[in-house]
Amino acid sequence: MAVNQADSTTVTGAAAQAEAAPAAGYRGKARTPYEVLKQLPEDATPEQQDSAIQANFHVVNTHLSTRPDTLTLPGQEKWTRPGEVVQPEAYIDRFFRNDSTFRPEIGNSRSGIAGDPVPYTIQGDNTLTALLIGCFIIAMLAFANTRRFITIQAKQFFRGTKNISSDYSETSAEVRSQSFFVLLTCLLFAIISFIYTLENVADTFILSSQYQLVAVFFGIYVAYFGFRLLVYWAVNSVFFGSRKSVKWLKSLLFATSMEGVALFPLVLLVSYFDLSMQKAIIYVFFVIALVKMSLLYKSFIVFFKHKAFFLQIILYFCALEIMPLLALWGVLVNVVDYLKINF
Repeated sequence: MAVNQADSTTVTGAAAQAEAAPAAGYRGKARTPYEVLKQLPEDATPEQQDSAIQANFHVVNTHLSTRPDTLTLPGQEKWTRPGEVVQPEAYIDRFFRNDSTFRPEIGNSRSGIAGDPVPYTIQGDNTLTALLIGCFIIAMLAFANTRRFITIQAKQFFRGTKNISSDYSETSAEVRSQSFFVLLTCLLFAIISFIYTLENVADTFILSSQYQLVAVFFGIYVAYFGFRLLVYWAVNSVFFGSRKSVKWLKSLLFATSMEGVALFPLVLLVSYFDLSMQKAIIYVFFVIALVKMSLLYKSFIVFFKHKAFFLQIILYFCALEIMPLLALWGVLVNVVDYLKINF
C-alpha cells in the first residue's frame, strides 16, 4: 500500500513537472507525445509516462450524428438512430447465429466449385488389387498341386491319346482347380472389358459402384462359358456319342483355363504398367484366335479325323464357336449402352 501511494505521488509530480517545464530545445507546451516523454526523466516508469500523456492531452468528447442510418446495419430492416440499439447481444445472436466463422462449433461447409476428380485407375483400387493378388496366389497353389494333371491334359490336347492313358480319372482337387482356372478366365475377361469400357466408351454409369460393373461383366462371361458347355454337351452327345463328348469337354475346359493363364500378364500390364489399350486389344484378339484355332484342330482330331466331309467341321465350328462369340459381343455392347449415363 505504501508503494502504491509512492507511485501515485511520483506519477502526479512527474506529470505536473512534464506539463509545467518543457524540455530543453522546446518552446511552450509540448504538442506531441514524443515531446512529453522527452521532458520526463530517463528512469520514468510506464505509469509515469501514461500519467504525463493524460495530463498534457485531453480528448474532447465528440457528439454522434443524429441523422438516420440510411445504409442500415446488416440484418436491420429499419433505419436506426444512435442509442436505439439497446440489446446488441440479441442483434449479434440473430445475425451471426449460423456463421461458422464466428461460431466454430458449427460445421464449416466448403465453398466454391468442386475440382475435377482424380481419374479412376485399378492401380489405385485396393479391392481389385487385393483380388488379383489373391487370384495369383491361389493359381500358383492350384498349379503346384495339380501339375501332373495339367501335364496329362496338355499331352492329350496336342498329341491325341497315343501312349497316354485315356482312362485317367480326375480327383476332386483337380476338378476344383480346373473350375477355379475357368472362373479366373471369366474374371480376367471381365476386368479387361471393364478397363476398355472406362477408357473408350463411358466413365459414368447408373450403378452405384464400379465393382457392380465388374460383377455384371463377370456374370455375363460365366453365363457365356456355361451356356457353351451345355450346347456342346447336347450337340456332341446326339451326333458323336457321350464318350467323344466328354473328351471334347475336357479339352474345352483345358483350353479355357489356359486362355485365362495367358490373359493374366496382360491384366497386370494394363493395370499397373500403363500398357496402351490398343496393344492390349491386339493381344486379346491374338489369344482368342490362338485358342479358337487350337479348338478347331482338336475338334478335327476328336470328331472328323476319320471322315472326308471337311465342310461339316466348318459348319460345326462356326455354329458352336463363332456365333456364340458374336452373340457375346452383342450382349456386352447392349448392356454397356443400357448402363451408361447419356448426357
